[in-house]
Amino acid sequence: MRFEILTLFPEMLEGYFSSSILGRAGENGIIRVGLTDIRSYTKDKHRRVDDTPYGGGYGMVMQCQPVVDCIRDVKKGLEGSVRVVYLSPQGKVFTQQKAKELLQYDNLVLLCGHYEGIDERIIELEVDEEISVGDYVLTGGELPAAIVVDCVSRLIDGVLPASECFEDESLSDGLLEYPQYTRPRVFEGLEVPEVLLNGHHAKIEEWRREQSFKRTKEKRPDLLERAEGDR
Repeated sequence: MRFEILTLFPEMLEGYFSSSILGRAGENGIIRVGLTDIRSYTKDKHRRVDDTPYGGGYGMVMQCQPVVDCIRDVKKGLEGSVRVVYLSPQGKVFTQQKAKELLQYDNLVLLCGHYEGIDERIIELEVDEEISVGDYVLTGGELPAAIVVDCVSRLIDGVLPASECFEDESLSDGLLEYPQYTRPRVFEGLEVPEVLLNGHHAKIEEWRREQSFKRTKEKRPDLLERAEGDR
């Protein structure tokens, strides 16, 4: 799968995508992450990509020309299905289910806004959907773009060592993940639950399911309410 991130600050993301699991996935050709500098498409001699908003107000707005030209040029080099996503606090909140839906596309083009956002006509002309990573405001779309790439990539065959790595994780089935333990067996008087030490796999799975439900009820009851509402 190919991810193309359009940003004014590609250097913010270079290190992240060259490290750890995503770095190895890129080296192995399982995913490809491209970083394109929107500023390189501006026709302004001073390399400006923003201007003051019509109607007045604070801040600056990213202009149509460099952003639209950037999107269109990047799309020309892509093969297969393409989804253009604008990372925006006005979009629907990103979820594990949305990550699974995005897997159907061969290419994701992720547009990172900055300043007070982008000219609305960019959305009307080139954006397929808007995605938010939460109900809060960030300086730009770079961190949200990294979140989307990270989450979607983990669902792609070969990125993780086995499908169980993501199938058993928090939120994969609508519940939070059960507690995890490793050596030593006792640490500062706190012991690993006995059920995890007896090798009885059926009982371990039963305990894990009970703990997932209990933890979700205590920490994220909204997830249980949502699941009941979907039925």
